[in-house]
Amino acid sequence: MFQKKEQIKRILESLLFISDKPLSIKILSSLFNIQDKEIKDIIDELINEYKSRESGILIVQMEDNYQMVTNPAYADWITLFKNLTLNNKLSEQALETLAIIAYKQPITKAEIEKIRGVNSDYAIKTLMEKKLIKIIGKKEVPGRPFLYGTTKEFLKVFGISSLNELPAIDLQKINAA
Repeated sequence: MFQKKEQIKRILESLLFISDKPLSIKILSSLFNIQDKEIKDIIDELINEYKSRESGILIVQMEDNYQMVTNPAYADWITLFKNLTLNNKLSEQALETLAIIAYKQPITKAEIEKIRGVNSDYAIKTLMEKKLIKIIGKKEVPGRPFLYGTTKEFLKVFGISSLNELPAIDLQKINAA
């Protein structure tokens, strides 16, 4: 019985982890074909294990339902992380600009804007702030505009080791734009 109980405990832990809704004792006991009290005892053990090690995740009881939740003691860290991930999302305009730079670098702002057909100041500023692009020089033409290219951070964020790993595209279509 001990081995069966430990196996049920690990399965319950997995189910609680993946469920986006609280799970009821009734459903869980019918799933394992065991008594409600036995499931409740196993969940109570899990609750105590998480509490005793001051885990970042807890199991909470809501009436006869159980759910895995984050530990409120770490709410500040969760908020900080959520804000970081929200700030790391790129707008469609920024992604479009980044794609143009990635495939056509080195490229000037005027060349980007000719392809996009709109001002790209904000998109370039955003990409620079996120360290996805950088100024890699100046073009040898009147006014000597900045040339933009991607960074090592760009490679890291997109999970590639070099620009050669970018998906193939029809550059003739881009050049025609």
